[in-house]
Amino acid sequence: MSVTMSAPTHIPVLVKEMIEALAVKASGRYIDCTLGAGGHALAILDCSGGQLLGIDADPEAIALAWARLEAYHSSTILVNDNFANLKEITTKYDFLPVDGILFDLGLSSPQLEGSGRGFSFQRDEPLDMRLSPSQEVSAADIVNTSTEAELARLIATFGEERYSHRIAHRIVQQRPLKTTLELVRVIEQAVGGRRGKIHPATRTFQALRIAVNRELEHLESALQQATSLLGFGGRLVVISYHSLDDRIVKRFMLSEVGKAHLRLVYKKVITPSLAEVQFNPRSRSAKLRAAERITTPKEVACE
Repeated sequence: MSVTMSAPTHIPVLVKEMIEALAVKASGRYIDCTLGAGGHALAILDCSGGQLLGIDADPEAIALAWARLEAYHSSTILVNDNFANLKEITTKYDFLPVDGILFDLGLSSPQLEGSGRGFSFQRDEPLDMRLSPSQEVSAADIVNTSTEAELARLIATFGEERYSHRIAHRIVQQRPLKTTLELVRVIEQAVGGRRGKIHPATRTFQALRIAVNRELEHLESALQQATSLLGFGGRLVVISYHSLDDRIVKRFMLSEVGKAHLRLVYKKVITPSLAEVQFNPRSRSAKLRAAERITTPKEVACE
């Protein structure tokens, strides 16, 4: 699969807040589990001057980040893999324990605007939505082969779309669908045009992307692995953009607090300032949660 992701410029979200939440320290060792275009990774390295392991399932993101992090090549390891394999990756590169782990669960601007893989409903692109070309199932496969009931359930569960049955029914009537704009037209036929700030295709596209990339199950798995990789006092920071991700993160952190493995860094979720939202509208739905390791990996392993 040939794609080009050099045109759009990505603006990382909540950078100052992320650095504070990670409590970045000089010569520290950090993992960016969702490297993207490398904006957060660069901020961490600029602040710490330490070591960074960056992970991304998208090979094009790895290439972009490698160019952006040129000044830090000697202290950086970038891995094209899914963060669901977090523990395996850190073991392979002997990169543990670590001082902080970051997950930024949003798509980068290059992925939305320049990947050619149909992540955005505002561009006419193939219905793909795979983060990695090695993945077998695309959005087109799901749209064109699922039963109406399966589609409705998927759109309702992963998109929290109240009109899921209408949309699924219209998709089945109109398929095969090959491009994003074909799907957008079908959704608009099912539920009408834009009402308010949210485009009618937003939730369906979210649902398909989550299903294609198995995002929720991979997140749950990676969070479970992350705690054991943190050294004493190490920080886990997660930036999420929709309620499904945020719910998983909140539930996980509270569970680890209950087991006395972590403590919450903030009582309330951190959100972007009005100034940041005005400068970067894509940050408006971001939520940052952070927790700190209060037991050592060895102690937990012995329980």
